[in-house]
Amino acid sequence: MLIGPPAAGKSRIGKRLGRILDAPVIDTDKQIAAAHGSIPEIFAERGEAAFRALEAEAVADALRQPGAVVSLGGGAVMTPSVAAALDRLPVVLLTITPEAAAERLDPDTRPLVRDGIAAWVELVTRRMPTYTALAAATWDTSSRPIDHIAEEIAEWARERAAAAGGS
Repeated sequence: MLIGPPAAGKSRIGKRLGRILDAPVIDTDKQIAAAHGSIPEIFAERGEAAFRALEAEAVADALRQPGAVVSLGGGAVMTPSVAAALDRLPVVLLTITPEAAAERLDPDTRPLVRDGIAAWVELVTRRMPTYTALAAATWDTSSRPIDHIAEEIAEWARERAAAAGGS
């Protein structure tokens, strides 16, 4: 499971991690968009609560796929049922500095940060306690190549799986 703030690279690293581990990749935001339309449209037409309900459903579906690499939307973990479902799973938190996020953010595709980096900082500050409570490991994606980060996460996942199999 990959969690973290908007622009941390969850989707991109998830794809690479799936290739490295030869595992299916599920990006819950992409699943929602494919089934229900773009996320900005869902927010505009139906509101955040409706989006969060779709998101919780997408996460529950993804978690039923054994061995999948799952990239969650930045706010997914703020839904109590999603946070509870992630408890005790191998959750990786991807972090990013505000400076790096400012370079990556597209306010047209991210409705909760359309007001700029200050809105992003406020959002991340609110979410960080939940992110860190759920995370079994953390990687910063601000400046390192994502291929290196994906390799390190894959190694961490393999070591975790080996340790679980050995006990």
